Amino acid sequence: MTVIAPHPETEAAQGRPARRGGGLGLGGAFTVAWRAIVGTPLRSVLTALGVIIGVAAVVALTAIGQGSTAGVTRNLQSLGTNLLTVQSARGGGGGSLVRGGPRSTVTVKDAEALSTAFGDRVAGVAPTSQSSVQAKEGTNNAQVTVVGTWPAYETVRNSPVSAGAYFTDADVSNRRRVAVIGAQVVTDLFGEDTSAEDVVGQSLRLGSVSFTVVGVLPDKGNSGFGNANSQVLVPLSTYTQRFARTNSASGQPTVSNVYLQAANAGDLTALQDDVTELMSTRHKQTDPDNLDFQVQNQADALASLSSVTTTLTLLVGAIAGISLLVGGIGIMNIMLVSVTERTREIGVRKALGAKPRDILTQFLVEASLLSVGGGVLGLVLGVGAAYAGQFFGIAPVFSAAPIVVAFVFSALVGVFFGYYPAARAARLDPVDSLRYE
Repeated sequence: MTVIAPHPETEAAQGRPARRGGGLGLGGAFTVAWRAIVGTPLRSVLTALGVIIGVAAVVALTAIGQGSTAGVTRNLQSLGTNLLTVQSARGGGGGSLVRGGPRSTVTVKDAEALSTAFGDRVAGVAPTSQSSVQAKEGTNNAQVTVVGTWPAYETVRNSPVSAGAYFTDADVSNRRRVAVIGAQVVTDLFGEDTSAEDVVGQSLRLGSVSFTVVGVLPDKGNSGFGNANSQVLVPLSTYTQRFARTNSASGQPTVSNVYLQAANAGDLTALQDDVTELMSTRHKQTDPDNLDFQVQNQADALASLSSVTTTLTLLVGAIAGISLLVGGIGIMNIMLVSVTERTREIGVRKALGAKPRDILTQFLVEASLLSVGGGVLGLVLGVGAAYAGQFFGIAPVFSAAPIVVAFVFSALVGVFFGYYPAARAARLDPVDSLRYE
């Protein structure tokens, strides 16, 4: 009688006797499955590659997406908190006339009215108007953004000085030629080795007008909205006299924006309604759908931004999750091949008394180990890839939910896609299996 040798990956082939009746038990199934996986390492890695990539993509992309959301939120909040922004609903900024288009409609008089109308409900008001101007000091020159504003800009826009001080209300009233300059302006005009303290008191020219530096802003980096380091802040009255080109239809000087800082964050929505009502009265407009100005709420902007970025993060994560399904199909394919390769082994075990559930358990455990192992490797790679995003200026933010979901889903993929090959192996006829070549 010819004895059919079991597959090399069975316990018998490893010199360990199988359990009576051909059953291995759960512990034995893990042992056999592990040996089958490490016995063909390249095929095992390629089998689990789809799961590895899927989990890594979900973890990395969600962390980078949440990091991007947090970064943009910080940038917005760094520009000031509890803000309302009043601006023209049409036309250009900076009080300029867009050729062929309407004029800016928000005026300095509007800003003055807003600063006195709401009492303690408003912590500060800062109108702004800006334009690009050539700055010079000696033989050095640089293109800068000149911003005309009020002293409240310092607190309303969260922009304190690192040296010197802001201009005062008296400077605004007297149209003095004083300026608060950004860190990049210091470097471009006065040299890299010049300290902020040394610059205070020196002069520079903005266009053809000479200004005295009274304050220097700290280095704010290049993130956020525009390069704040290249700004030069001057009294709004001086800006209007020296740099503004046109006025509103009524002849009053205009501004790009009026920033109002609410004293209480909970009052922001109500204050927005009151500001809209006041501006409507001043502009003699009653149709809310046809106003020539708009009042933007920072909280609403943050909420909208958060909603959009969350949706995009979920979408990207879902797309990345598709590769998990592809990885599951790969596991099913290889497990079907494995069942075919090990048909005679299955026949021997069944001939020795193994029950269908023993065969089912063995192959199901092997598929699960592949998917769980791929999930672990995917987590490691995903975390590494997310931290690599720091080279592009994005600090990842990890949360437990996407990590847990990705890992659990990878484990379920192994069970789901491994069940059919395992069930097919369990249904094999022992006689036909022993005859399989």
